Amino acid sequence: MGLFDRLRGDSKPRVAFFGIDGVPYSLVADHPDEFENLAAIEDEGSGGTIDSIVPPESSACWPSLTTGVNPGQTGVYGFQDRETGSYDTYVPMGQDVQATRLWDRVHSAGRQATVMNVPVSFPPQENVQRMVSGFLSPGVDRAATPEEFRSYLDGIDYRIDVNAKLGHDDDKSAFIEDAHETLDARYEAFRHYVEQDDWDLFFGVFMTTDRVNHFLFKHYEQDGEYKEEFLEFYRTVDRYLGELRSLLDDDVTMVVASDHGFTSLEYEVHLNEWLREEGWLDYGSDDHDELGDISDDTRAYSLIPGRFYLNLEGREPRGTVPQEEYDAVRSRLREKLAALEGPDGEPVADRIETKESAYRGDHDEIAPDLTVIPNHGFDLKAGFKGSDGVFGVGPRNGMHSFDNACLFVDDPDVRISEADLYDIAPTILELMNVDVDRTAFDGASLA
Repeated sequence: MGLFDRLRGDSKPRVAFFGIDGVPYSLVADHPDEFENLAAIEDEGSGGTIDSIVPPESSACWPSLTTGVNPGQTGVYGFQDRETGSYDTYVPMGQDVQATRLWDRVHSAGRQATVMNVPVSFPPQENVQRMVSGFLSPGVDRAATPEEFRSYLDGIDYRIDVNAKLGHDDDKSAFIEDAHETLDARYEAFRHYVEQDDWDLFFGVFMTTDRVNHFLFKHYEQDGEYKEEFLEFYRTVDRYLGELRSLLDDDVTMVVASDHGFTSLEYEVHLNEWLREEGWLDYGSDDHDELGDISDDTRAYSLIPGRFYLNLEGREPRGTVPQEEYDAVRSRLREKLAALEGPDGEPVADRIETKESAYRGDHDEIAPDLTVIPNHGFDLKAGFKGSDGVFGVGPRNGMHSFDNACLFVDDPDVRISEADLYDIAPTILELMNVDVDRTAFDGASLA
């Protein structure tokens, strides 16, 4: 029990959660010498592979991981969402998450939470003990609260994110250096507040892992030029996790998880270009770069990652698909998507989820009609500027996967079997002895 607990006479169990965005379980399992600390947690506690969500994209995943519910309840479906009754789109932020966050449940139970670098959590919440928002946030000056917390982060050169543009260069040296500097500052901040020991829930996310995977994962899987640098980065991640574990008191359970898996990327698939070539989508003029530029005879359009919407009468402002033809038109589009093959003859889609099968909740009015989960190697894109072709190659060589996310819990009584992202929030609350209505979650406690 920590000093703060001894002073307040509080013996309730606590949790320290560390997110490792996009780290596949197989990477850890296949390299026990590189991940000796995560391997120790699995050996002494529990560890295994879990599924992500539909779609497996960080902007949708972290709201679901931190609430325990699907995008139909969080209201966040991806990096770009559509306004109801409009062709306007927006980038979801923390205020767009409509479900109750894990740390809000902890706060309602009269306990304290420190929240650091969680994607899609801007602006920072004033009701939380201390909070710095993560991915999609502006600088620390606006993303952190209270003031003394913000001042500390400024003083250690804390960064919201790595400079991903550096990863576009053929020479990855500057990107790798920047990734290490970002990781080092993140660890320093985590270590400082873990040691401060005045929280009941510590919730921090290392997102630089996702960035490194996007630009170096094929080097790792295919023995490329930067494989050793990739592994060295992960040796540092594992070492930092081990050092954080050593700082935790006996009343704290350590939980480590990723929000999705990762695999090598072979082809980007420009789905709006495919829809255009197949006669489903067109533009009102040659000058187009956003959803509102589609023509009046468009029948379907796509938003990343792999989300398809019919241009439906009564829902879209200039809908062309009659309500009574919805099922038939959607079925035809689904058949076309199922038949789509890459340049090597491999099917692009692993499976195709309907709106009804993937999403449930009070905020499903902007849910996609179809969502494609791609086979490994196909990264689904959906811009409106136009493309030279359906298939292309960009600067990234790694992509998200639905399968092969990871979960490690420093508790041998936790059972990680047939688990998914929705199980993490109720598991953390169970480990903390926070009473909740179990029907409030799509997942269930693994503890």
